[in-house]
Amino acid sequence: MSTGTNETDWKQRCEQRRKVQSESIPKDWLLANPPEDYKHSVIDVPLSSGILTPLEVEITETVDVDVILEKLRKGEWTSEEVTRAFYKRAVIAHQLTNCLTEIFVERALERARYLDEQLRVTGKPVGPLHGLPISLKDQFKMEGLETIMGYVSGIGDFATEDSVLVTILYQCGAVPFVRTNVPQTLMWGETYNHVFGRTLNPFNRTLTPGGSSGGEGALLAMKGSPLGIGTDIGGSLRIPSAFCGLYTLRPSYGRLPYYGASNALLGQESILSVLGPMSNSLSGLKALTRAVVDAQSWNIDPTVIRKRWSEWEYNLGEHGEGKGKLCFAIMWDNAVVRPHPPLVRAMRMVKSALEDAGHSVIDWEPHRHLEIYKNAETIFIADGGEDYKTQCARSGEPLITTMIPAKEEGVHEYEHPPHKPFVKHLVGDPPEHRSTYELWQLHEEKRQLRKSHLDHWERSVERTRTGRPVDAIISPAVPYTAVPHGLNYDAFYTTLCNALDYTTSVFPVTHVDPSLDVPHEPHEFYNYEDELIFKLYNTDLFKGCPVGLQLIGRTLEEEAVLRMTEIVEDAVGKWKEANRMK
Repeated sequence: MSTGTNETDWKQRCEQRRKVQSESIPKDWLLANPPEDYKHSVIDVPLSSGILTPLEVEITETVDVDVILEKLRKGEWTSEEVTRAFYKRAVIAHQLTNCLTEIFVERALERARYLDEQLRVTGKPVGPLHGLPISLKDQFKMEGLETIMGYVSGIGDFATEDSVLVTILYQCGAVPFVRTNVPQTLMWGETYNHVFGRTLNPFNRTLTPGGSSGGEGALLAMKGSPLGIGTDIGGSLRIPSAFCGLYTLRPSYGRLPYYGASNALLGQESILSVLGPMSNSLSGLKALTRAVVDAQSWNIDPTVIRKRWSEWEYNLGEHGEGKGKLCFAIMWDNAVVRPHPPLVRAMRMVKSALEDAGHSVIDWEPHRHLEIYKNAETIFIADGGEDYKTQCARSGEPLITTMIPAKEEGVHEYEHPPHKPFVKHLVGDPPEHRSTYELWQLHEEKRQLRKSHLDHWERSVERTRTGRPVDAIISPAVPYTAVPHGLNYDAFYTTLCNALDYTTSVFPVTHVDPSLDVPHEPHEFYNYEDELIFKLYNTDLFKGCPVGLQLIGRTLEEEAVLRMTEIVEDAVGKWKEANRMK
């Protein structure tokens, strides 16, 4: 399809759009001397920047969302104060990591002032999220703002109405205040596009923050937002959360409202993208999930399941009613790629912590994983890449086929050459454009694989000694911590849960410690990518990176997964204290 555009046209559009973004930043929020060393952490730069007042430091260093909400409800902090504080820190984060797309300071502050006035006049908060600034991935349409979503063709595409999620956030009293960067096509575990460029990991800017919700990951890691909302079709919430030391919840299909948001692969209805919260605190996940569910968005979004928030489920009604101990299973590896040493250490920490807390822990046996992986990835590219090609053709921009940085970006520093991802070996390269009938057969295969895995989970009752199957699975979210830009190839630890529609959380456990996380001895490799990922590990390269794991529950178990994650976090916290670990 020809659009009559050329390389100069689309590049000029990108340059002009970046100029508009730059001009939207208040001049007194600009860093005087941004650090030039890309290898060292910039997490604490906001504190030494001189841009934040003492009150703004106090506000943005408060990571417990429940504490922020309580102060907002009581009027101890105004929404304008909180929104301005996080906006300033978000802009600082952006200058260091390139995490933002839409910056609309006055619009957000006007909303905050309105909420403050409502509280002053009525004495009541507007809703459960009263006055709280919330960042949004660049998919959620806001009336009057562009939704670029990583494509040049999105420049100038101004929304005429809000997505359902934004409507619900307004009803809940929230302040949507920034939107965050994504990769072109959304189907990458990293974050780079031609319009806004590459997002960097604040713990080490030569490493990726993950994707596709990588802008949210970098922003939240910098404490530039108390609570963000991203999306996930193959790990796009969980990968950046693991890479950036955050908490997230990947809910099941249809639990939270997606209608009206921009997306890739529109019309692909077999493995659905879902939205979920990302935060520096578990309280943020629960506050957002419960507020949105209680808003009964099924009345304005036909894709949302009519399921109210259940305190019985949150109190583990289906898991012994909270009266006995739980049984967790550890997935030490997924029989596709073995995890790096820091992930193994994190799983051992969690196992010891849970056992010390009185819970039982068994090993999880992977079940038909390679079949599930191939089926899911084949469904994703069943159109032969037509969706991506069509979007790129609208502007004339080329399709991005690698996340490897250009040398002029200054973040291209690693010895390991890129390789052809194993997933392309599984599904074919270039991908085949499949017929409708062939796609139906893939859907039927997925249905059978889900049933087989469900039966496998149910059979675990024979090993748990609780009279129930395994309550939840603990596993890596990714087989490594944040990696150099362009080298995040593997996403099956996360995609497994999308294909099976298992509700899943991610939680931080520790950081890479070169003295503890020594390289493993070579082993028999599952495939060539397993071998290359093994060779990638270098303790010096990953020093200080966050190490996160995921907790996998059953379909539509949002309440129970949140509660079980709290139980795990509490156990790990006590174990660290007993063992004098940070």
